[in-house]
Amino acid sequence: MTDRYRPGIVSGTRAVGGGTLAQHIAEGAAAPLAARCRITAVCAPTAGLRQRKKQRTRDELVGAAHELFLRQGYGRTTVDEIAAAVDVSQRTFFRYFANKEEVALAVLSDAEDHFIRCLRDRPAEEYPLQALRSAISEAWRSLHATDRGPASVTAALELIQLIESTPVLLAAHLRRTAAQERQVTAIIAEREGVDPAVDLRPRLLAAVFGAVVRTAHEAWGTAEPSTADAGPDSMITVIDRHLDQLGPAITGDWQAATR
Repeated sequence: MTDRYRPGIVSGTRAVGGGTLAQHIAEGAAAPLAARCRITAVCAPTAGLRQRKKQRTRDELVGAAHELFLRQGYGRTTVDEIAAAVDVSQRTFFRYFANKEEVALAVLSDAEDHFIRCLRDRPAEEYPLQALRSAISEAWRSLHATDRGPASVTAALELIQLIESTPVLLAAHLRRTAAQERQVTAIIAEREGVDPAVDLRPRLLAAVFGAVVRTAHEAWGTAEPSTADAGPDSMITVIDRHLDQLGPAITGDWQAATR
């Protein structure tokens, strides 16, 4: 167990040697990514016709809700209006979503669920932080490859802005991210063969990584990029920049540059 945690990193995989926290955090290039209404798991078997129809209905409900929320506001939009926009009944709506909050957060929730799946599939030889960085890149990249294309990033950007301006959605989103943090803790602990009830590292890493990504999402959401640069590269670049500053923020001399 000691050797697995000996400082050192080579292309994000375990190795013996020196290395600072900042170097470990900066290690590993992230890949393009993005998110939207339709989520297709990587390496998943081809869905049957019935499943594809269900997925299409769900996508349409998410898209209709998204447009209504942006046009008339979250509070003024009803479940009946969302269902009517897709020409389905309220009963059909509730087969897919428990409430209005759930459909509003579907774009990011699906992306977060996909991130968890990607994290579980990362190679065991990757260091924990590198596994997280690779997983978030892989998740957004594969989501961007779905038939929604570039519109996925625009939807995520608009949703982040909607969440920040809607207290009830922000509260729901924070509850969900707290649950995801617990999932990440468990996955990292299992990967590393440690007990998170005794070893603080899995929980601390999950909390710090989640906070950095949320901060990056907020920065990306308020940047209002043009259509030309509102793509997967813009999202991952912002996330990378924030992760790269984590080491210096924790261990660096903030005043060195001014001396």
